Amino acid sequence: MIRLAIIGAGSMAGEHAKHFGRIEGVEIVAVCDMDLAKARDFAGRYGIADVYDDLEAMLAREDIQAVSNVTPDGVHKLTSLAAIAAGKHILCEKPLATNAQDAREMAQAAQAANVINMVNFSYRDAPAIQHARALITAGAIGQVRHVDASYRQSWLVSHAWGRWDQDSQWLWRLSEAHGSKGVLGDVGVHIVDFASFPVGDITRVNCELTCFEKAPDNRIGDYQLDANDTALMRVTFANGAKGTLQATRWATGHHNSLTLSVHGDKGAIRVDLDTSRDEVQVCLDDDVHPARWSTVKAPPTASIYQRFVESMRSGVNDQPDFARGAAIQAVLDACVVSSQEDRSLAIAG
Repeated sequence: MIRLAIIGAGSMAGEHAKHFGRIEGVEIVAVCDMDLAKARDFAGRYGIADVYDDLEAMLAREDIQAVSNVTPDGVHKLTSLAAIAAGKHILCEKPLATNAQDAREMAQAAQAANVINMVNFSYRDAPAIQHARALITAGAIGQVRHVDASYRQSWLVSHAWGRWDQDSQWLWRLSEAHGSKGVLGDVGVHIVDFASFPVGDITRVNCELTCFEKAPDNRIGDYQLDANDTALMRVTFANGAKGTLQATRWATGHHNSLTLSVHGDKGAIRVDLDTSRDEVQVCLDDDVHPARWSTVKAPPTASIYQRFVESMRSGVNDQPDFARGAAIQAVLDACVVSSQEDRSLAIAG
């Protein structure tokens, strides 16, 4: 039996509780949140026995082998390092940290402590992206030349997810003072991983970040709406391929859409998670000349929650690990500087 604790009691923590709760041989035994009443309510909803508002006290329990860190981005480092120091295996929400240096320190600490460490790049759970990577790695499309990837959201123009201008759970995502790194840090982190996971590391980036006017003086109450809400990236991959990546809150007609196209000198693949999470469109072999596309079914993929548990059982750390989280954060850091200085930047190793 693996006994696991959750750090944080927000809505995403509920997703972690649901997924871990379905895995045989895993018991969620505790939850910790600075708001004790919130933690108690969370524990009641998910059948968790013990509640804490003191992280150190919870981590001192020897019967807890692992933690799921679902705290706000700005405290990922502090809370993760505490868990690692206590010898707990750890799954941390994305982004791993708010800058690459902090993320690297977290990765180094986890490696030194020999604990299983993973970052929740949740869209890797889609069988389609896993199969796309397998096809590309096997050489099905030849040498990759061009990549297009998009993460489109529309909650700044649609009320489907609620009223962003009235609800703190959306307003904080638009305010740097409230810990937001904008659309780049929130979902740009996903599209960078989504594109580079099947293709390879990004080595150079030229990025433009924009914060559009959303209210008088871009302020609503205590929230200064100064975080970027559109990110456009032109990138180079380690294999020499070129790509365009984008993330935006202004994509009218798209609630939450991820797409990827990868074009090689022998074929191409497309993934559209709105269309299907387990199908890949391909243009290969004799279909290349007439530009004819077909659809292939991807085999099932274990979720990151299942892979985290299996990593603990086997002792072999699966991906994406903290080192991967740090590598993605290095790309995001370069994007910020690139936009500020209006120039291309190599990604620091």
